[in-house]
Amino acid sequence: MNDCFNRQEKEFDLSADLKHLYTLMSEEAKKFSFLLENVHPSQRASAINLLHYLLLRNNDLESLQKNLHMQGLSTFNNAEGYIQSQVLAVLQHFEFNNDGHVPCNYFSAQKIATERVSKLFGKTDEEHVPSIMVTFKTSFAFDYLVVKKLLKAGMNVARINCAHDDEAIWFKMVKMIKDATGFSGCDCKIYMDLAGPKMRTRIGKKRNRIAIEEGDTILLTDLEEVKSKLPIVQCSLPGIVTQLKMGERVIFDDGLIETEIIQRNTKGVELEVTRVSSKKPFLKTEKGINFPDSDIRISALTDFDRKCLAFIKEHADMVGYSFIHNSLDLEELHQSLDGKELPIILKIETPAAMKDLPSLLFAAMKRKYYGVMIARGDLAVELGFENISEAQDEIISLCHAAHAPVIYATQILESMNKKGLPTRAEVTDAAYGIWADCVMLNKGMHTAKAVKMLRKILLEKSHQVSGYQMVSRPLGISKTFFEKYGSKKMNK
Repeated sequence: MNDCFNRQEKEFDLSADLKHLYTLMSEEAKKFSFLLENVHPSQRASAINLLHYLLLRNNDLESLQKNLHMQGLSTFNNAEGYIQSQVLAVLQHFEFNNDGHVPCNYFSAQKIATERVSKLFGKTDEEHVPSIMVTFKTSFAFDYLVVKKLLKAGMNVARINCAHDDEAIWFKMVKMIKDATGFSGCDCKIYMDLAGPKMRTRIGKKRNRIAIEEGDTILLTDLEEVKSKLPIVQCSLPGIVTQLKMGERVIFDDGLIETEIIQRNTKGVELEVTRVSSKKPFLKTEKGINFPDSDIRISALTDFDRKCLAFIKEHADMVGYSFIHNSLDLEELHQSLDGKELPIILKIETPAAMKDLPSLLFAAMKRKYYGVMIARGDLAVELGFENISEAQDEIISLCHAAHAPVIYATQILESMNKKGLPTRAEVTDAAYGIWADCVMLNKGMHTAKAVKMLRKILLEKSHQVSGYQMVSRPLGISKTFFEKYGSKKMNK
């Protein structure tokens, strides 16, 4: 089938190729019945549609889309949620009649997606405007006025990160949210993030940083007592260093410091510093470590996470699953919830999760409700910053095909949140959140202002995008032009 989409335009037979595609989609559901048997009944149409979309995207569509566009027909862009129905609609222009059943059409896909988004994030005041999630910092647990201000500014979801604080603080946060929503009349869902396996630096007992520059060699170990002539950096999570291989990269501090493994010994691995992007060339303790080239085998669900689940099941509306790699990780959390129908948010932040996303989506469909977070922080470090734009587009497309609610996260309006003024690039980046169903802000000094700004950006962008579709509203500069020179409107 790949070849049929790659022929030259003069040989291109749109009708035959589209019929072939439509037939393959119908047959594909039978082939993958083993996947469809396990999904929740309410997810069956979504699972079939995802299969159809994966089949479509298994091909290079450039020639097909070019020829469809030349004929003035749909090129299937933004039709992920009802893809076989769209193929059939195009075929009808070629007098192709088929009474076959499609899993969903435009209207049923919109209905499914809207219901799931509403379940996870609640209803927003404006249609087609994503919800806004705010990460709570410790002080919010004691500041009713700030929480109330956040709700009034447009917060729909409160995020409590279990990697910080403790149950006593989390309980105060939950109570503060419920008190503020009760008084203000604003709805707010509670989202709690499992901490997951955190790999952090440990620099030593006497000092908390080491000076480094490009070309230096340091020792990475997970042993407690190590002596070496090289500067020593300890990995906080045991068992990781033994899984590393020669030539693989090790990245520290959200990508600021990059190293490469050049030697292995009984103490650990020697790393050559290949890049330092920080103004202050120090590697400090408690900084994150990423292994983008390594196949790290470790459970995404830690003992600490299991201890948190009792509290989460009682107080949260959904739970975020950090550093998930595959469907086995997801099954482990399913079992640990002991039958509790708590929606799980799959946080896509590793190359393994990105690569295995279709399988993760099918596994998540065993439950009635779930969602996906594009966790761009670690994902960008692991994939490479130059690849994050394409990656987030792919995640959003697959989630739309699966009718899975999407959270767009990490560094949204970060300058606005921390300093009170956004950069121009941040505003454009925030507007991209219109393609998601919820946009997450991290904590900062100006969070309420950032929420208000984000809401305005998304509301304005919603005039261009409606239900994942680009729309052409009246163009202001066009109106001004014709008012100046005089013209009649089309509908007069």
